[in-house]
Amino acid sequence: MTEALPPTAVIRVSRGNFDPAHFEEVHRMTKETGTYLIPAIQKLPGLLSYYAGASPDGSMVHVSVWDSEEHAEQLSMLKEMIVDARRDAEAVGVTFIPIVNYPISWTI
Repeated sequence: MTEALPPTAVIRVSRGNFDPAHFEEVHRMTKETGTYLIPAIQKLPGLLSYYAGASPDGSMVHVSVWDSEEHAEQLSMLKEMIVDARRDAEAVGVTFIPIVNYPISWTI
C-alpha cells in the first residue's frame, strides 16, 4: 500500500561499518540503544517512519523518512543520538560514514 508523502519528504540514511567478527555485540547494542532512542525519536515532529538494523557482513544502518529536511535534521541535534548512541556504537567498534538526506523521487 502506497501512502501519499508530502512533496518535501526526505529519507535520512545513517550508516556505520564494523568488523563482522563483532556482529553479536553490534546487534545487541543496536537493540539496546532502541530502548532510549525510540522514545526520544518518537517525540520529534515530522517523523513518518524509522528503521534500524545491523548485518552480519559488518554494516549497520538507520533509515528514517521525514516530512521535511528541517525535521530530519533534528536527529543531528538529538542528545540520545549524537552522544549516547554514538558512544555505545563506537564502544563496540562501529565507525560512521557521513549521514545523507535524500529527497524522495518516487515510492511503491
